[in-house]
Amino acid sequence: MSGKKLSSLDKVLGRLDRLDAAGLQTLVQRLARERTMLDAVFNILQEGVLVITADGEIDYANDAAAQMIGFKDQSGAAATLWRLVPGLRASLEGEGAGGQTLGPPLITREFELTYPQARVVRLYMVPFHEGEQGEARFVIILADITREKKSTQELIENERTSSVLLLAAGVAHELGNPLNSLTIHLQLIERKLKKLRDAKEAAALTESIQICQGEVTRLDGIIQNFLEAIRPRPPDLADVNIVEVIEDVLRFQEKEFADREIKIEGELPESTPLIMADRNQLKQVFFNLLKNAMEAMQPGGMLGIRVRADDDSVFVRVADAGVGIKPEDLAKLFTPYHTTKVGGHGLGLMIVQRIMREHGGQVGIESKEGVGTVVTLQFPQKHRRVRMLKS
Repeated sequence: MSGKKLSSLDKVLGRLDRLDAAGLQTLVQRLARERTMLDAVFNILQEGVLVITADGEIDYANDAAAQMIGFKDQSGAAATLWRLVPGLRASLEGEGAGGQTLGPPLITREFELTYPQARVVRLYMVPFHEGEQGEARFVIILADITREKKSTQELIENERTSSVLLLAAGVAHELGNPLNSLTIHLQLIERKLKKLRDAKEAAALTESIQICQGEVTRLDGIIQNFLEAIRPRPPDLADVNIVEVIEDVLRFQEKEFADREIKIEGELPESTPLIMADRNQLKQVFFNLLKNAMEAMQPGGMLGIRVRADDDSVFVRVADAGVGIKPEDLAKLFTPYHTTKVGGHGLGLMIVQRIMREHGGQVGIESKEGVGTVVTLQFPQKHRRVRMLKS
């Protein structure tokens, strides 16, 4: 015997066959009043409330939920949450909806919607059954946390500004070394020019000039990276084929790869979907990543570049066979002025992360000492309406 307590409605329905016409009319009126009251209560809520099937079909949506996801209830036309919010199903795979097994009692996600209005939403999803043998369904609560996220982002930006100000002091100190070197060698050149007589002295003079050129190049690199870090500009978005951008950067760096005898193993499909991006900023991203990979490897190393796409995103995977990164350094890679390279500026990956964020993308890094490093970039496709955020 089941110990489940019957609701008042179950008790009434259990006596349905014993009701006369007046009793049925009273019951229908009562149910209509309860439905109207519940609709009014749910539509007062600022949080969105959804009920969906395991396939994502929307059985119920209150006004707040419909407004958030752009749902328009049309009788006879089944709408799925997966179509209205692309990318959400992939995020929930293996945790209930969209699969055969129920996940944990409570699933939480955060994502950013750009349609019908830009907002950041926190999702709570709980599975339930209608009756003991009923079909599995899910209750979803959607909370608009746009203001909360904006405040957090402003706090992060303020902290980043403070970091950049500290960075400025470090850059000023770093600039002192090459400037001192330039001063010394220019003085040597001036003296030698006054007493230059034979080829031996000419060779020494040439060496000094080359040192000056190297230091000037290094100084220019520091200044350019610093300016990019403190004066970012918004991307000039246009249709971009990411494979063409990668090929342009590879051609530009071809001589450096050849000098180091580094082999390129590429998987660059011509049919890769377009993305909305700033072509020049993407070149900067790939130039930084490929340069890092090249400098991490010994001559004769292998660099792999793979591009693939799913329904919503384009992924770029850059894998080197370099020295790898220590675990304690991985968490600091995007920190301004933190570098694992001798003579490095510590600004390259900070710029990469900023550009990716402004393009609605994500960057992930995996590394193992002595094995190599894999950098994965994820870009939203041109048609994509939602960008999933790290939960």
